Amino acid sequence: METWYQVQDVDQVDSPALLVYPDRIARNIDRALKFVDDDVDRLRPHIKTNKCQEVCQLLLDRGVTKFKCATIAEAELLGMAGAKDVLLAYQPVGPKIDRLLRLIEAFPDTHYACLVDNADSAQQLSARGVEKGKPIAIYIDVNIGMGRTGASIIQLERLVMDIQLLDGIRLVGVHGYDGHIHDKDYTLREQQSQQAYSILEMAYLMAQVSTSTPLTKVIGGSPSFPFHAGRNDVECSPGTFVFWDFGYAENYAEQDFLVAAVLLTRVVSIVDQKHLCLDLGYKSVACESPQPRVKFFDQRIGDIKMQSEEHLVVEVKDSTVFKIGEELYCVPRHICPTVACYDELQVINERVSGQVWKVLARSKKINY
Repeated sequence: METWYQVQDVDQVDSPALLVYPDRIARNIDRALKFVDDDVDRLRPHIKTNKCQEVCQLLLDRGVTKFKCATIAEAELLGMAGAKDVLLAYQPVGPKIDRLLRLIEAFPDTHYACLVDNADSAQQLSARGVEKGKPIAIYIDVNIGMGRTGASIIQLERLVMDIQLLDGIRLVGVHGYDGHIHDKDYTLREQQSQQAYSILEMAYLMAQVSTSTPLTKVIGGSPSFPFHAGRNDVECSPGTFVFWDFGYAENYAEQDFLVAAVLLTRVVSIVDQKHLCLDLGYKSVACESPQPRVKFFDQRIGDIKMQSEEHLVVEVKDSTVFKIGEELYCVPRHICPTVACYDELQVINERVSGQVWKVLARSKKINY
């Protein structure tokens, strides 16, 4: 019996391949909107997961106008897609400053902003904004617990003062990413999300008194999404929800998104009576996680025994029931960096392939 992920014309799809299912993506977008009570103004999805114009278009079609991204290429992709509001959730340094300015000029209908967490970066951005004759919109990046980037509360008051003295930048909000929150326990995750929000709220109040312009608060990723989605005063930035993966499905079951991206692999060698070799090396699936990095739909597949660049060896009870070239389907533990392994996504509609979506923002540079 066929199941939803199986492809009828699979002989036309080379492997390894990343298959995507638009109907399930659309349902995931609708599910994310339900978390924010269909208030699209409170959803600012991160496109680091999909890096694909067609997925961004599915979001735009459902009224989403605000987006978050991490690279200049992703920011350019959003400009190409016609997004109205784009936050580059990264502090641009070196050539990235001029690349961002070229994007701002190339896509005048898209409002771009970036992050700042120190006075030196603020001054560099301001100098370029003055040269261009137009202030660059910025969010103050606040360290809300992850310890990766962001100004601390102790540093914030001085940073706000420094920013307000600069003519080439314009403060529009505060931003905090709580990527340190990933506990499976729902109650503990809720408590941690509240702590992160409290820090951002404190930063927001300190920044808001310095300007008459209403500031925006952007917070969170996927693990904390259900908790921040209940706050009417923030914009939430999940990204993984469009495709989902087995790591998040196991840890955050309350979010109830559908797996919408599946890896296709084939048996390339029968090693012995207990082992198969598949064409799914760590160049084809995110390898930063411990094994198992994929979860197979086929219950006959057991433990993963070895993985190298182009090969994956798995254990089975009886290898004689498999044949060379047999197709197998699995879900990655972490979909975001897995997408970055592929130039294109194989689109599956009603179990039939044919269309492909280019992963344009996989590249470090598109045009700018």
